[in-house]
Amino acid sequence: MSATTKMHADELDIDAALVEGLIADQFPEWDGLSVSRVESSGTDNAMYRLGDDLVVRLPRLPGGAGQISLEHLWLPGLAPHLPLAVPEPLALGEPGRGYGLPWGVYRWLAGDNAYDSPIREHTEAAVELGRFLVALREVDATGAPTSFRGGPLPGRDDYARLAIRELDADGILDADRATRLWDETLQLPQWEREPVWLHADLLPGNLLTEDGRLTAVIDFGCLGSGDPAADMLPAWTLFDGESRELFRAAAEVDDATWERGRGWALRFGVGAVHYYRGGKNPVLAAVGMRAVEQALAAA
Repeated sequence: MSATTKMHADELDIDAALVEGLIADQFPEWDGLSVSRVESSGTDNAMYRLGDDLVVRLPRLPGGAGQISLEHLWLPGLAPHLPLAVPEPLALGEPGRGYGLPWGVYRWLAGDNAYDSPIREHTEAAVELGRFLVALREVDATGAPTSFRGGPLPGRDDYARLAIRELDADGILDADRATRLWDETLQLPQWEREPVWLHADLLPGNLLTEDGRLTAVIDFGCLGSGDPAADMLPAWTLFDGESRELFRAAAEVDDATWERGRGWALRFGVGAVHYYRGGKNPVLAAVGMRAVEQALAAA
């Protein structure tokens, strides 16, 4: 079977034979189950279906070593509080067979990601996802790690401006408009309350749908605590018009958090387009472009 397509220079070698060997060595109760690669636009983890009911997740990058352990530590305690399905970790694997990182086995969640199988009931999904975020924030975050996207946006200034300049030079966006919104974002009041839980990567590829309805939230590799503004990303990557306003109301955020969320959409978008353009990951580049366009149009 073929290896996963690589998007990064330092990406690890992962294929079905590796997964079969790791399962045989560490979880013999599942040895002999079929192994097949799951097509995904995700950048951090490779996924392999294991039999009918399981899925194996393996970090693609050396820096992703903590993501699987993070999910196994925190998701079992969070899941009972959340109104949508989330991944259920079943076993934490150790490095082996030349692969040097922890990896995990999870229960398989039915459905397709919301990029490949778009949500049809946007207003319903907007309310459901907003309520999901409220429930997540209400769980006690004492001891939670700081999320990758949990800190203030001013700390991400240099790359944002670099991406804006280079995308403008390539004719992809208007640097003046983007810079103006970015400058306005940096002047917003920052989150000064206690840090709260956030998913921090609520892109269409991390939402599951069945029959056009939102059913699950997956990929908690960026899970942690911080400013909830980053969890407003779906407002500009997924929703618009009425559904965007319903999402805002259901998510119960103040005006400054909402506007910082728009800044996060711009920052995510220019970064994704800048890094993944040219065919490295067409899906994430397209999602990033939508985020930029929607953030600028709504400014």
